[in-house]
Amino acid sequence: MTGSPHSASLPAHVDVLIVGAGISGIDAAYRVRSQCPDRSYAVLEARESLGGTWDLFRYPGVRADSDIYTLSFPFQPWTGENSMADGDEILDYLRRTVDRFGIDRHIHCSTKVIAANWTSEQARWTVTVERSAGEDGPRRSTVTCTFLYMCTGYYDYERGHDPQFPGIESFAGTVAHPQFWPDGLDHTGKRVVVIGSGATAITVAPAMARDAAKVTMLQRTPTWITALPRKDRFAAKVRRRLPAGLAHRIVRARNAAYSNAFYHYCRRFPDRARALLTRVAVRRIGEEAVREHFTPSYAPWDQRVCITADADLFKAIKREEVDVVTDHIDRFVAEGVRLRSGTVLPADIVVTATGLRMLAFGHITVSVDGEPVEPACHLLWRGAMLSDVPNFALCFGYVNLSWTMRADLTARLVCRVLNHMRRADLAAVTPPAEPGVRERPMIELASGYVQRGVQDFPRQGHRAPWRMRQTYLLDSADIARASLRRELRGVPRASVRPAGDDTVRIGG
Repeated sequence: MTGSPHSASLPAHVDVLIVGAGISGIDAAYRVRSQCPDRSYAVLEARESLGGTWDLFRYPGVRADSDIYTLSFPFQPWTGENSMADGDEILDYLRRTVDRFGIDRHIHCSTKVIAANWTSEQARWTVTVERSAGEDGPRRSTVTCTFLYMCTGYYDYERGHDPQFPGIESFAGTVAHPQFWPDGLDHTGKRVVVIGSGATAITVAPAMARDAAKVTMLQRTPTWITALPRKDRFAAKVRRRLPAGLAHRIVRARNAAYSNAFYHYCRRFPDRARALLTRVAVRRIGEEAVREHFTPSYAPWDQRVCITADADLFKAIKREEVDVVTDHIDRFVAEGVRLRSGTVLPADIVVTATGLRMLAFGHITVSVDGEPVEPACHLLWRGAMLSDVPNFALCFGYVNLSWTMRADLTARLVCRVLNHMRRADLAAVTPPAEPGVRERPMIELASGYVQRGVQDFPRQGHRAPWRMRQTYLLDSADIARASLRRELRGVPRASVRPAGDDTVRIGG
């Protein structure tokens, strides 16, 4: 599959409808295909190509901010050389995966989901979609499904965070947001200011510095940054000696364990973690630069710890290709960005790496029997299903580990639920809300993009099965032994009225 839109007409009804053809949606499709082979499924993708994040972001240097062995699928070994993979490598990997397993035949691109309504009487979802129709513009139609699985990610693809910088309209140069990178933007020999200090900023700054006249990374506050090698020597050694599948599982498990251990080390021993990360940076760029620009006021993993691959940001700073300025923006002026200190940073291009807008359902209106579903009014059962919403799952990845690790756990749990419904002859299942559960934010990070949007997301609880622990091994064990019969409320198939000629069923 080349990533072009699937030309086949949409099915009228499927057992499982997956929304989104990024990493989460592809993983979900594989799990449904392999663990629930008697269910029909389709994957709807609003964009013209599959890939999700990796098709959307096209800025210079775009890459994963976690190692590829945990970001890739457990069922499709990574065969590339880099452990910190570039965006185009990941996109190619996703395309090869859907080709290998025949998932491409079930993906319908240029198909935007507008709304989904559950009808209890018939125990099915009616999903309104909008498809491109050439010069006539988009056309709307409906698809029904028994189970709706949202794999839309957690941020807004249509809009990034816009801080509304004063005077930006007076800037004489080009403003580029990483989420909507202008085609053909040439930064060769140009003066570039990158606003931000998160994962995107620390990636795009050294990448643009290779050809730009000068790059300045302008940050309001510092971020904790550590360096990891682009190539993993341990992985290379294991892959030389073992079959690809076994080598992939070993490296994936080792890297997941390392990442999780580091996260919990930071949370338990914040002062030691501060000292460790500070030493790494000081060895690269010196004590003065670290003290001024790379010593955050918060503890490591209060916000995400960012990774510079092969220490490329630190190296670019050492070579004086990238300057770091820590200050607040007063306003844009014609020649660049004026700071509160009065300094003007001259620029031909300003990159606004100012963060994401979080979004729970990807602009999709969800309702049950006509009543809107507000995500923040529901608890998230085992990180997968909303309390009191039937036959509905959504995927949220880990914040302290690769997204795919949690996405795959969720997909496997969804398949367990589907098979439970078949065995128990149920038309619908719902995790009922429990009294006495104390609610907490779903994501417990102090990062700006999280604090701006997390209040609109589902909530987690203080105890199982509503608690989202950021520990893969514990979550894996919990999901494997979860009692679906006890934790889910079921609706017998015999009590549901069939819809027309389509019998409501799971499988068959």
